[in-house]
Amino acid sequence: MEAFDAAGREEQADREEYELDVIEEFMPDPLSEEELEEIVDNVIAEVGATSLRDLGRVMADVMPQVSGRTDGSTVSQLVREKLA
Repeated sequence: MEAFDAAGREEQADREEYELDVIEEFMPDPLSEEELEEIVDNVIAEVGATSLRDLGRVMADVMPQVSGRTDGSTVSQLVREKLA
């Protein structure tokens, strides 16, 4: 959209903006940092994770709960910080 705007191609930019609006309408709301942290804390407690060796177990339980609402690398980084 920005590239079309910069090139003066308003019709294409408008079409891209419309498509973005449609996609955003159907996407789930992203998780806040606090919501993600609460989910991670709950899973760590549920599985009894105590070290980075438990990373896989925690990630396996967290990802289905946050799928489509946050980035996996963000989740991984938070889990690593919590287990370190």
